[in-house]
Amino acid sequence: MLFNSIDFAVFLPVVFILYWFIISRNLKMQNTFLLIASYFFYGWWDWRFLSLIFFSSLVDYFVGRGLHSTLDKRKRLLMLLASIVVNLGFLGFFKYFNFFSQSFADAFTLLGKPFDPFRLSIILPVGISFYTFQTLSYSIDVYRRKLEPTKDFIAFFAFVSFFPQLVAGPIERASNLLPQFYSKRVFDYGKAVDGMRQILWGLFKKIVIADNCAVYVNQIFSDYGNYTGSTLLLGAVFFGFQIYGDFSGYSDIAIGTARLFGFNLMRNFAYPYFSRDIAEFWRRWHISLSTWFRDYVYVPLGGSRGGTWMKIRNTYIIFLVSGFWHGANWTFLAWGFLNACFFLPLLLLKRNRVNTDTVAAGKIFPSFTESVQVLITFLLTTLAWVFFRSPTITDALKYVGGIFSKSFIEMPQLVSYKMILVIFLIGFLLVAEWIQREKQHALEFSGSGIPVPVRWVFYFGMITIILWFGGSPEAFIYFQF
Repeated sequence: MLFNSIDFAVFLPVVFILYWFIISRNLKMQNTFLLIASYFFYGWWDWRFLSLIFFSSLVDYFVGRGLHSTLDKRKRLLMLLASIVVNLGFLGFFKYFNFFSQSFADAFTLLGKPFDPFRLSIILPVGISFYTFQTLSYSIDVYRRKLEPTKDFIAFFAFVSFFPQLVAGPIERASNLLPQFYSKRVFDYGKAVDGMRQILWGLFKKIVIADNCAVYVNQIFSDYGNYTGSTLLLGAVFFGFQIYGDFSGYSDIAIGTARLFGFNLMRNFAYPYFSRDIAEFWRRWHISLSTWFRDYVYVPLGGSRGGTWMKIRNTYIIFLVSGFWHGANWTFLAWGFLNACFFLPLLLLKRNRVNTDTVAAGKIFPSFTESVQVLITFLLTTLAWVFFRSPTITDALKYVGGIFSKSFIEMPQLVSYKMILVIFLIGFLLVAEWIQREKQHALEFSGSGIPVPVRWVFYFGMITIILWFGGSPEAFIYFQF
């Protein structure tokens, strides 16, 4: 079920009304209802994959209980390994089986012994990369004794399948979200209103920005050989805003929806395109995944505690693993490798933790230096996005080569009234988020002093823009991951 669909527009208010007006007096009933609603939400796409999320939840629930009941190190390690094997086994089979089969066949072909790879007609379950990491982190935290395992079967299953963030995150930690299922929720009007604002902003980013950019991105990337360098650069920039509007828009809708039901999800995006270097970008982009890899991969590998070569090794591992998490394609590995290369100079010069505050905090405009830093970071990110979007590394290299060709100085093709309108809307997005960059989201008006009538005019204006300028409906990009 898509957030930008009529189905969800019917589903959400029905669930909201039943949740607050029919069963709000009993915590167990609230959690049970959320579990049923979440399974219905996920099963709407393909009910057959409900067995996967159920089995994954079941394994980690009993692994958590088992880890708590014994002090035997060997038994605890075996139980943790069972959780890892089950979760990553499902993920590996559905997401990477055909990739490894094809890569194995290609390797033998290079050695002069070609053969046809064995491939399966596998449908990738929506959201498997997200809920797998969410439930796996629970087992790891219990194993590390950083978290007490839950005895509440319903609360745990509802935590794993919580529908607002089930399909594309944020990837929640049990330490943050699970305890919220233990406490009775009471309707908070202020929290609900802020949630609706964030949903509205998320819909704007998805329907107006991402879906309109997708039209030009698909056209340019599918026929990049026939466009000038300036057009190719424009296509890459459009993709940068498409994926940002698409993914951060989903996160905004998820976080806002959760607030309607009395839950607080972690922030997943913090205005990443206002970053002054790549390190800051990765602290602001897909925060739930970046921090997951930091805590469960980077730190166990030694993090930044070792010598220079260990730091370099760990940096490349974390970016390559992050790239591979996104999909079974060499382009994602190349994307991760490229980001690691961009990050490396900051690490070696010990400048990767320099920009930890908000750019131009308390000011209207950034300094000249900050403006240049933001622009360079955006261009580097845009260059890396070409590899993320291209079907093959060869296509990506040709695309980048086309950008830096002589035709770069020519006027972009495809310029039209519609394209200029899309650029104007992107500009509106940037201005709104720049003004609100010290807030959680662009429509957070708490303490702003803006009169209520003015706010309502703005809300209706946003709704009008969404209805009038929304692009053709597109599936969320991160559904494929």
